[in-house]
Amino acid sequence: MALALLRVVVIVASLWTGGAGAVAIGASPSRGALLGLAVGVAAVMVEAAVRRAPPSVVVGVTVGGGAGLLVGLVAWTAVAPALDGATPIRVLAALLGAYLGAAVGLRRGRAATTVADPAPAPAASGVTPKVIDTSALIDGRLAEVCEAGFVDGTLLVPHFVVRELQRVADSSDPSRRTRGKRGFEVLQRLQRMDRVVVEIVDDDPAQAHEVDLKLIEVARARRGVVITTDYNLNRVAEVSGIRVLNVNDLATALRPVALPGEAMRINVVREGKEPGQGVGFLDDGTMVVVDQGKRLIGQSVDVTVTSALQTSAGRLIFTRPRGDDGEAHDG
Repeated sequence: MALALLRVVVIVASLWTGGAGAVAIGASPSRGALLGLAVGVAAVMVEAAVRRAPPSVVVGVTVGGGAGLLVGLVAWTAVAPALDGATPIRVLAALLGAYLGAAVGLRRGRAATTVADPAPAPAASGVTPKVIDTSALIDGRLAEVCEAGFVDGTLLVPHFVVRELQRVADSSDPSRRTRGKRGFEVLQRLQRMDRVVVEIVDDDPAQAHEVDLKLIEVARARRGVVITTDYNLNRVAEVSGIRVLNVNDLATALRPVALPGEAMRINVVREGKEPGQGVGFLDDGTMVVVDQGKRLIGQSVDVTVTSALQTSAGRLIFTRPRGDDGEAHDG
């Protein structure tokens, strides 16, 4: 707010100064005011551009522009006798010198930024920072993974992720609102842990407009990885050369392997797709299909694994009731 007010003051002062200066030299006040206004607006635009530029670029433009201005004035001094000291030529020489110097300084400053400091260094501890996606917070399993010690070090949560989480929590849809609140609860839980350090960072890449692309750019700049459960973000990050830790992939890798002939106990909860089938679920969500288990719905049954199938939707385990008669055992 204070900066915006200062910009207004600069523009108004430039407008007044241009008009007053024109009156003092007998020129048109309106033209002088317009010239002053143009100078004020140009100054504000330069100030705004400088705020977004890296320090090396600012230094390069300042030093180069100053040196170019000095060279332009020296050159004008050398040719002034032949030109009878024409003021317009003097102004032109100064402007050209400042422009060329600033342009050279700008290019050199950008080159120094790209080559000498391409990205912030990783955390001093040597542990790769992890950039957390909204989906990983809403999912909730990340907290258990961190508590178990599978993820440690620094977890980076950009402000734009927090804002997206807030939009979900403020949704008129009750299910989305519940998911958003759970995301904030998981974030607070992570902040209380000793195994990880949670940092809410201001990184917000201007060249990226979508949240997924912003996350990728933050991970690239921080030399980190992205933690997510979002399949599409997973694919885009991999194509962009950013390593991804997908909580779903970890859960799949840790699911127990069901071998043919292995016995287990399952609650048959509903009918399967094929005639006569029953379906139950393990604690981790794995679907178990019970052959001829439709008649056993609502019961706890001892079954024997016949085969297992891994699909894009998850793991499927096919079983049959134990015993030739398929007798159910009440639990």
